[in-house]
Amino acid sequence: MSLLKEVILQLFFALTPFVLYNIYYRDKLQNYSRTFILITSSISLFLAMTFASSVVDGIIFDIRYVILFFGLVYGGMQTALILVLEFVLYRCYLGGEGMGVALLMLVCTFLLSVVIYKLYQKTHRKTLYTFLAGILFSLVALGLTYLFFPAYVKQHLAYHVFVIPFQNSVGIWLLMSLFSKAIADKELFIIHAQNEKIQAMSHVAASLAHEVRNPLTAVKGFLRLMQEGPNEPYKTEQYIKISLDEIQRTESILTEYLSISKPLQERHEPINVSEQLHVIQEVMLPFANMHNVELDVQIFDTPVTIIANPDEIKQVLVNFVKNSIEACADVPNGRVMLSILIEKGNAILLIGDNGIGMDEGQIQRLGSIYFSTKSSGTGLGLTYSYHVIHSIGGTIQVTSEPFIGTKFTITFPCLAQEKVEANLTA
Repeated sequence: MSLLKEVILQLFFALTPFVLYNIYYRDKLQNYSRTFILITSSISLFLAMTFASSVVDGIIFDIRYVILFFGLVYGGMQTALILVLEFVLYRCYLGGEGMGVALLMLVCTFLLSVVIYKLYQKTHRKTLYTFLAGILFSLVALGLTYLFFPAYVKQHLAYHVFVIPFQNSVGIWLLMSLFSKAIADKELFIIHAQNEKIQAMSHVAASLAHEVRNPLTAVKGFLRLMQEGPNEPYKTEQYIKISLDEIQRTESILTEYLSISKPLQERHEPINVSEQLHVIQEVMLPFANMHNVELDVQIFDTPVTIIANPDEIKQVLVNFVKNSIEACADVPNGRVMLSILIEKGNAILLIGDNGIGMDEGQIQRLGSIYFSTKSSGTGLGLTYSYHVIHSIGGTIQVTSEPFIGTKFTITFPCLAQEKVEANLTA
């Protein structure tokens, strides 16, 4: 039973990079980096060697070769060499009569790992090569151990013939297959989330084109009036003022639209949510008008400051407002309401509509990947929005009734004014 516990513990250590990946990158719109592979593999290697499996003092067996191969595949040669150095230093520190054989095994398995890695990159049968790597690593360990400690191997033959190959082959299969699936799913999510953003902004752009055309038509008309009455300086001055106001408003709308549609950047800073609501109102008002929906935005007079990525918050607001407007598109007197307030040190954003609403089952699935209440939707817009809100410590509550409407209550940790000033002067 003790040996079984040790094997299960080693398999858990082998899965450390996979577990940490799902924790660290869960709310991020990016995939793994080589630095992440190096850090997690180093942690995994250290734990595996510290709590290694052993039947005789001084001769230890762990999941080290699995971790080394994983680091080579996903982190590259530099990562693998750093892991080799970590192993050598720590194994020398641990000592024991099996230390010399362990270092010789490392050299052999590392060279073997490089060969299998090159074959692994070229083949589509990655599962086969993964299992093959685990078996070969076990055979190298068995052969060299028998060469130097034949009596020990004969005494514990079942351990070396069954336990070690099982530990290595299952460990490497679990780690490689699960991690590969996780990064493939993340890559697919990133691509679809980016496409969802492009699709959302293209819908908004269609309404903006109509909205921009109106002031341009007005300016064109005033220019003609000035051309027809050049000797009326008072009217000309009035026409010029109106035309400049229309052009300024058009420029403001386009600038705010471009600020939202630009690529997202990794940054967190104090942002005033009230100002963000004003931007969203300017950009989304044409979209609401095109769907015959009233957009009512109540902006808080006092600055409501949170720490977040301004690009992400704008995109989140666009996603929620766009969904609310579309929910009201087929409803008479459709109305979308946005407001914000401060309560118990939190910024509370309220987004409500009198649209088609949702039932309890739909509410429970909101934010789940690929779930959408729209026939042509993917649900990734809200999935991304939920991730952004949760990543900055926010929460989302939804109340809705079919054919009555929906209300989102989004709570953010609010930054106190003195902290805002400290951040701005830092």
